[in-house]
Amino acid sequence: MADYLRVSVHDRVGWIEYDRPPVNAFSWEMLREVPEALERHLGDPAVRVVVFASALEAHFSVGADLRVFSETDDEGVRRWVGVCHDLVRRMRASPKPLLAAVHGTAVGGGLEIVLHCDVRFAASTARLGQPEIGIGFIPPVGATQALARLLGRPRALRLLYDGTLLGAGEAHAIGLVDVVVAPERLREEVQGYAEGLARKPARALAAIRRCVTEGVDLPFDEGLAVEREEAVALGATADFREGVHAFLDRRPPVWSD
Repeated sequence: MADYLRVSVHDRVGWIEYDRPPVNAFSWEMLREVPEALERHLGDPAVRVVVFASALEAHFSVGADLRVFSETDDEGVRRWVGVCHDLVRRMRASPKPLLAAVHGTAVGGGLEIVLHCDVRFAASTARLGQPEIGIGFIPPVGATQALARLLGRPRALRLLYDGTLLGAGEAHAIGLVDVVVAPERLREEVQGYAEGLARKPARALAAIRRCVTEGVDLPFDEGLAVEREEAVALGATADFREGVHAFLDRRPPVWSD
């Protein structure tokens, strides 16, 4: 049972909602609950898509509770970053699509977790940024790597150097978020998109995610090798045969999973 998260499943969509008022600042306890909740959804065959969101109206998350760092030593910072990086690796290795539903303020580690999701939805009133430069720090949840891959080196450096917050429209313009919707429609939009993904063949979704996520960091020919491996494996599945036959028969496919 999580103390600082709401973990639920709705129509094959698993939600992880931060719930530590007033601003969803991460304590040690909350930080440890996130990978546990993620593993719960990844291990549940009834869950096909996972969403990161917030149970609070005004804040997605402001990242780390700075009292954690004021009360710890160098080894404590090392442990904190280690837990964060383990979470990043698990998110990148997820076989299930990961979505983000951002409303209110998403800064620091709160935004960083969002960066490792596949599709990022934001309310039009959301504000996003990486202000760690203001405390003489860097984003420790993989943002230095994710932002460079997501936005390109110049934009990533500018965002990290400046430490300023962007509105949802600005964030969308540079590719930091993918979809902007009215705040009152955010959950509905994300749930609807997730349910659409949940109706698609899980094995093919996992293959797409692996090819793109791993392949972007590999030399082109090595990325092709990952693609070949996944394509050959999918070619041996019942869902691939069903998909081909359904297309030729001009009928909707019936997936096995």
